[in-house]
Amino acid sequence: MKNFKYVIAALMYFAFAKASQAQTLKSPNGDFEMQFDLSQEGTPQYQLTFNGKTVIAQSSLGFDLKNDEKSLKNDFEATGFDNSTFDETWEPVWGEESKVRNHYNEMLVSLNQKATDRKMNLRFRLFDDGLGFRYEFPKQEFSYFVIEEELTQFTMTGDHKAFWIAGDFDTQEYDYTTSKLSEIRKLHAGAIGDNASQTPISPDGVQTALMMKTADGLYINLHEAALIDYSAMHLKLGEDNRTFQSWLTPDNNGDKGYMQSPLSTPWRTIIVGDEATDILASRMTYNLNEPSKIEDTSWIKPTKYIGVWWEMITGRSSWDYTDEIPAIQLGKTDYTELKPNGTHAANTDHVKEYIDFAALHGFDGVLVEGWNQGWEDWFGHSKDYVFDFVTPYPDFDVEGIHEYAKSKGVKMIMHHETSGSTRNYERHLDTAFQFMNKYDYDAVKTGYVGNVLPRGEHHYSQWINNHYQYVVEKAADYEIMINAHEAVRPTGIARTWPNMIGNESARGTEFQAFGGSKPNHTTILPFTRLIGGPMDYTPGIFEMDISKVNPENNSHGNFTLANQLGLYVTMYSPLQMAADLPENYNRFLDAFQFIKDVPVDWEISKYLEAEPGEYITIARKDKNSSSWFVGNSNGTTPRTSQMSLDFLEKGKKYMATIYADAKNAHYKDNPQAYKISTKKVTSKSKLDVFTAPGGGFGISIVEIQ
Repeated sequence: MKNFKYVIAALMYFAFAKASQAQTLKSPNGDFEMQFDLSQEGTPQYQLTFNGKTVIAQSSLGFDLKNDEKSLKNDFEATGFDNSTFDETWEPVWGEESKVRNHYNEMLVSLNQKATDRKMNLRFRLFDDGLGFRYEFPKQEFSYFVIEEELTQFTMTGDHKAFWIAGDFDTQEYDYTTSKLSEIRKLHAGAIGDNASQTPISPDGVQTALMMKTADGLYINLHEAALIDYSAMHLKLGEDNRTFQSWLTPDNNGDKGYMQSPLSTPWRTIIVGDEATDILASRMTYNLNEPSKIEDTSWIKPTKYIGVWWEMITGRSSWDYTDEIPAIQLGKTDYTELKPNGTHAANTDHVKEYIDFAALHGFDGVLVEGWNQGWEDWFGHSKDYVFDFVTPYPDFDVEGIHEYAKSKGVKMIMHHETSGSTRNYERHLDTAFQFMNKYDYDAVKTGYVGNVLPRGEHHYSQWINNHYQYVVEKAADYEIMINAHEAVRPTGIARTWPNMIGNESARGTEFQAFGGSKPNHTTILPFTRLIGGPMDYTPGIFEMDISKVNPENNSHGNFTLANQLGLYVTMYSPLQMAADLPENYNRFLDAFQFIKDVPVDWEISKYLEAEPGEYITIARKDKNSSSWFVGNSNGTTPRTSQMSLDFLEKGKKYMATIYADAKNAHYKDNPQAYKISTKKVTSKSKLDVFTAPGGGFGISIVEIQ
């Protein structure tokens, strides 16, 4: 009996000790509840509920460290809990709205690993739209360590429907696959397409942002925020088909991160909503980033542009100047002695035609690719000194084009393809940006096509992510805006560095000329890739039959013309391209009017309806007028979008111009069938608009007297 009393006392002691380690945090509106505790082994754990439903079941946190048997995964005790509340409204330099509320409750958990006396903190922020958390290491004797793997878990509660792309350390340019979590392994191999640089990870790996829908109708999004000095996170699905664990991008040595305290990791984010539109409306990713570090942002301008680009993508024209030699050496090859190939698009006369078109139709800028020497052997040779970013081909008059564009009120947009040679780009950055300042280029499209140099590094490893960040910050010194292609997917850093005005980092429009993308592709991207920031998707293709642009290319764009108009609203970006050839716009000037009219900076956004993979309809109010614009992208099933215009200002009258699919439109068989109609509307009006398979619509709503 005496021994039994001791047992009871011991159990009560351990129960009390465990309870003292468990803490609960609620969101400001009370819908979310996060519970933190430590397992019996001292492993940090958390779980998340939304309106009483478990979203994330009990999940572990920690790290495996290189050459460190103890690592950072157990034997922890909690030494403190610090709770606080924060509420602010901040104004983005550009965005989907002019004001963003940042409201959360926070819990800082201080941990000590008993055997090693190492300090590791966990900071949780619970918003009304989800949870963000990160690891923090205060200044301590434990100063340096190498991450073998981050052990963050996200344990799902069921076999959710998922919208995913295969895990890959070098590309995000894959079509999305829609499946149950349990089907990912068997579908993984078929989800991997060809790319200029790719390193697929194992059959249970997927990329973030990962979008899911539960059987009872909850929408869940997993991603990360503030990816600074760290490797990009993928997700590895466990054998239970429920538990995801973080899987960081390795470097050339297979290491996942070289760390020095004090430090903070990126945030791990879980956005949850009853409606799919809740995910689109979330600003949590931006709110977990620091405020702008650029004091004077007056030089950062949202931009609508055209460019000498699509004709090369389709194969009609070329980036390179000559076909006479297979290899060149910058500074040694004399291009004036070589015969032009006759297909080089970036020549002075042709560029001036684009400038004229931009000026005539009110576009801000013209991008020109292939203007600089080096394109003859730029790809596939692991070449370090591949471009110098300042030396033009003989047929490109830098000064003449600068003066001509200036006389027309058009800005030129620079192009810096690096061919993945990051060290070469860094060596030339100052000279290249000074060149841009001299000739009045205030924006540059950077590119990282092909395998990365230094050899063995990946596009999303810590070292290369630091390179991308270095370029953004160096550009800010020169008041230059960055549009990075083939770089790591964004994680809200544009709040801190708003000169990062665009990114590609997903399967863009160019793949429609490389065999095509799935017709519902743009109904998924806003739930995945765009969660972290805007995408330079390059919409506006009016000729879907690519053989009519280049007879040797039999690709077909899987969308309707009206769909392309809607993308200017649904695929948010402060940098929007009208990507097709001027000759194709001249064939459809009535539809082209929508592209001319639609703004690229917004005061208010309303997410009217959405279902990932099926349809999205968004309304946005121009930041500089009383006009509204509505866009829709539709999947493969024809449907009628029914919308109330109650977002319009009460008591005012408007004229709606509707650019919609014709009844017989279809992305494959009849993609250029559209109709334009007008209707007087007020805040009491309702609109029914038909959308074809692969279709969509654009609506401009302008105030009238």
